[in-house]
Amino acid sequence: MSATPQAADRRAPRSRPGTPQPRLSPAERADVGKAARAATPRRKHASFEPAADRPDPVSLLQQQATTRVPGLVAIRYGRMLASPLAFFRGAALPMAADLAGTPSTGLRVQLCGDAHLSNFGVFASPERRLVFDINDFDETLPGPWEWDVKRLATSLEVAARGNGCSGRHRRAIVLAAVAGYRRAMRRFAGMSDLDVWYAHAELDELHPEYRSILAAGQRGLAVSGRASAGRRYNLQELSKLTHVVHGRPRIRSDPPLQVRLADLEEGQPGRAEFDAQLSDFLARYIRTLEPDRRFLLGQFEVADMARRVAGIGSVGMRCWVVLLFGRDQDDPLFLQVKEAQPSVLSAFAGASAYANSGQRVVRGQRLMQAASDIFLGWQRTGMGPAGQPSDFYVRQLRDWKFSIDVESMPPRSLRVYGELCGWSLARAHARSGDRIAIGAYLGGGAAFDHAVGDFAAAYADQNERDLKALQAAVAAGQVTARTGI
Repeated sequence: MSATPQAADRRAPRSRPGTPQPRLSPAERADVGKAARAATPRRKHASFEPAADRPDPVSLLQQQATTRVPGLVAIRYGRMLASPLAFFRGAALPMAADLAGTPSTGLRVQLCGDAHLSNFGVFASPERRLVFDINDFDETLPGPWEWDVKRLATSLEVAARGNGCSGRHRRAIVLAAVAGYRRAMRRFAGMSDLDVWYAHAELDELHPEYRSILAAGQRGLAVSGRASAGRRYNLQELSKLTHVVHGRPRIRSDPPLQVRLADLEEGQPGRAEFDAQLSDFLARYIRTLEPDRRFLLGQFEVADMARRVAGIGSVGMRCWVVLLFGRDQDDPLFLQVKEAQPSVLSAFAGASAYANSGQRVVRGQRLMQAASDIFLGWQRTGMGPAGQPSDFYVRQLRDWKFSIDVESMPPRSLRVYGELCGWSLARAHARSGDRIAIGAYLGGGAAFDHAVGDFAAAYADQNERDLKALQAAVAAGQVTARTGI
């Protein structure tokens, strides 16, 4: 049976990872993990049976739609209809409700909350080195570590089915990812706290097998990844996202996916009003940055902004892209101002310790990522519907960020990619949770790997049934979907 918010509050204390706890020796912490294994045997993670009172997945998606931009919700449904993987990416809430009813070890970490394979990727560290890591934290919240592992494993099963992989290859892909997580966690369990904190995956230091998942041009930047290469990349992105109007770069309008503020339809706040809101927002947001980064951002001037549709699960949430320039027009900076709402996990894992959802996202990201964006910050503003207060977080829109085409990967590449995702997720969890207890729970054998492999196959079947439910709802006129956008 799915957990209720009240039950979750009794089960999960409202504390954040990092809160000082009574100190245990490494041996005692390992004993905690072994005790959890005795209470919740690893084989119990294998099964998934929908609860008799399981909420209708379409109804859950419709509940989310009530807080989103009405004119964009149909695009979200249309994108989710594209494939089982697309549906899975947009269905974090239905899976959160299902995970709440699965066996739990009682060991908590800072969760990504939406750890599917497309929420990992390549981006630049502040030191201008390309790293591989989790890159989406909209749903981050403390909770049971196994929830992230099961969502990652299921996403790989779903992607492998979509790519036409055989059952044998699908199983190998999922097992490699879970084994990658387990082995990494056990290695982190033997490392010092500082060594765990400094661990990261720089592409130019990775084994060539991992770099093989990148396109040729991306591999070149991974090897040369220095300031000159990054500057060329930034200028290429500027040419893609803007065009010159009366001698000045302006963000391209591509309705309804990207619409300049000046081109928005009637009913939106007036330009002068919105400019005032934006100026006030940026002035308050900058206070959430470190002093040196405040100084750096103060060298830039806002040139243009546009409303932007992002991702699949985020479609309909208020999102703005802001174009700024530094010393001249060859010195661009794109900031993404994205709405943050309560995590889909909050009804099942406990409420956030932060009143501001933007702060929740930023704090979780900084805790989980090895290297976070230097302009990552948050603020509350009146840029919501009808001037209602809304929480937002800010980050760079494009910072040498690469998208990796997982939907065309052959089995070997998908297996390598999944293994790297598993390593990255373990590193993120090891920073905030008890890595020694989790490592002891996982053990040196493959029992947990095979259990999660079974779960992933069963939940991928459920995901296909849920996609059919959305297709039926669209066919019946219950919801409206705009496809091909």
